[in-house]
Amino acid sequence: MSRGSPRKRSVRSGGKGGSGEGARGRSGRQSQRSGSSDRGGAAGNRAAGTKRSSGPHRGLGGGQVEGRQAVREMLMAERRSIHEIWISAELEGDAGVDDIVTIAHARRVPIAYVGKAKVEREARSEAPQGVVAFAADLPEADLGNMLRRGRNGASPFIVAVDGVTDPGNLGAIIRSCDGAGVSGLLIPQHRAAHITPTVAKASAGAIEYLPITLVPGLPATLSRLKEHGIWVVGLDDAADRSVFEIDELATDPICLVLGAEGPGLSRLVRERCDVIVSIPMLGGVSSLNVSAAAALSVYQVTATRGRKS
Repeated sequence: MSRGSPRKRSVRSGGKGGSGEGARGRSGRQSQRSGSSDRGGAAGNRAAGTKRSSGPHRGLGGGQVEGRQAVREMLMAERRSIHEIWISAELEGDAGVDDIVTIAHARRVPIAYVGKAKVEREARSEAPQGVVAFAADLPEADLGNMLRRGRNGASPFIVAVDGVTDPGNLGAIIRSCDGAGVSGLLIPQHRAAHITPTVAKASAGAIEYLPITLVPGLPATLSRLKEHGIWVVGLDDAADRSVFEIDELATDPICLVLGAEGPGLSRLVRERCDVIVSIPMLGGVSSLNVSAAAALSVYQVTATRGRKS
């Protein structure tokens, strides 16, 4: 079906299976550190000589990255400058961080071996694995580029999150989107999680590869996508059409919209969707966690595109 066909009207019956969550050292170097906090108790300077950005943070964030895999991927991606990496002193010479040290030295990124307690005080995720990196914030992708082309010459394949506030869920969504070949992720500027250390860690480093942009208003942005010929498909448990029934749209430019944890799609976002679909639930629970719903849905589109290519 071409995008120019008459739009389908949103289906709003009481089917089950939407995307709602309820359905939930040695180095004396100084470093510039920025980024948003997950746990909230980290105010002011953590170490002498450390400077933090003042005022409200307006970008994606991502200046503090924790966990071995997330830091490893940031080094390998080479998308942004890295000011310094802290490694717990007890891990010096440990095989589990050898590749991080090797790549960091090759990129001339300073490494400081510091006390384990210092790493844990600085960390904003639950388990930093003895590794914390301080870097430039994650660069935002250009929305115009997302609208024009997808990955590897395919039609645009965009995912939007409508008020997803749990950083673990957002990180898992980013990881699934990158794996499925999604060409871009839209995150609302307000009332939504941005790129925190927990998001970066939960994404296993996928934040370094998936184009992400903040949008000031998701409903208005979805209207813009439709003007560019992109189908907007919302996932919500209040639908009687299955996500497995959108094959005719999957090969066209498409945007999947995932509802917030608990309430699902907001009214204004729902009104701008061409189609509302759900994930069939055959057991006792009524819906999937939003990150699980995202993984299933994005791979459904990818599989359909693969069969029809």
